[in-house]
Amino acid sequence: MFKKLDFILEKYEELGLTVSDPDVIADQARWQKYIKELSEMEPVVLKYKEYKKAQSDLADAKEMLQESDEELREMAKMEMSDAQERIEALTEELKIALLPKDPNDEKNVYIELRAGTGGDEAALFAADLLRMYTRYAERRGWKTELTDISETGVGGAKQAVLRVIGRGAYSRLKFESGVHRVQRVPETESAGRIHTSAATVAIMPEIEDVQIDLRWDEIRVDTYRASGHGGQYINMTDSAVRLTHLPTGVVVQCQDEKSQLKNKEKAFLELKSRIYAHMLQQQHDEQAAERKGQVGSGDRSERIRTYNFPQGRVSDHRIGLTIYKLDNFMDGDLDEIIDALITSEQAEKMKNNQ
Repeated sequence: MFKKLDFILEKYEELGLTVSDPDVIADQARWQKYIKELSEMEPVVLKYKEYKKAQSDLADAKEMLQESDEELREMAKMEMSDAQERIEALTEELKIALLPKDPNDEKNVYIELRAGTGGDEAALFAADLLRMYTRYAERRGWKTELTDISETGVGGAKQAVLRVIGRGAYSRLKFESGVHRVQRVPETESAGRIHTSAATVAIMPEIEDVQIDLRWDEIRVDTYRASGHGGQYINMTDSAVRLTHLPTGVVVQCQDEKSQLKNKEKAFLELKSRIYAHMLQQQHDEQAAERKGQVGSGDRSERIRTYNFPQGRVSDHRIGLTIYKLDNFMDGDLDEIIDALITSEQAEKMKNNQ
């Protein structure tokens, strides 16, 4: 591990000198590439420097133990103990920092929500999840765009696609893929009985142009009049766009802009992400590496998480964690569960790397 850390530190210092070279600065594409590399290495380098400082402090404390003054020796013992604790903690943090990174972690994402089993109540829950993820993005300082939605007459959402724009969005939201089950008394239930329904969530990283090549002769373009969240004026022209990728059958649509051209551009970007996600899924299936499970059919029995409103709790079944902060959670306070899922994933990676 430490040979690898020494190599990273050496490369980091070399790159630090390189980005100051006038010739490199003049080549902005090259300079940006090096700056990105520096940024990615910096957290590991800073952590490793902390580790080396703790090692140095430990060596100094051991030397102090040789002093004849009793008070100095007691001070040295305390400093040794403190340095050893820091070394142990930093060693574990460095192990985590060196774990293989998901290449999509820093990307923007598309969140696709679909009402599953449960009729109108499932659609209402899907709309609640849409609001929850929008609020979470706001808390993280990310931007959101609702690119498509099919609404019900009672305020629900049969399906919706939310684009989340922000560094690291995929790294935190990728754990949300799967079936989300809700248990609550519907507003329309006069007898006050608890109703169980479900909604599915799919998380897709946004893909840059260089990663996947699509040809327009393989895409069918349909236009239609937008409806729903766009407002009263959006229906006056055929501004909504539907793209169908003929080789795979993947379909996307976008209606959030008044301009057909802008909707076409946004739909094309989403189409690339969906096809990329489709390709990734095929690879995962072939390698049996998909351990988080599939989204499923939307059946109540296939779930990653349960939202129980009468008890005010949220339970994530993958890691066996339950919290009793349902109101906060539905208002976008997701970090406690997401942090636990990240920790669980890191522990499994460390186990597999041993």
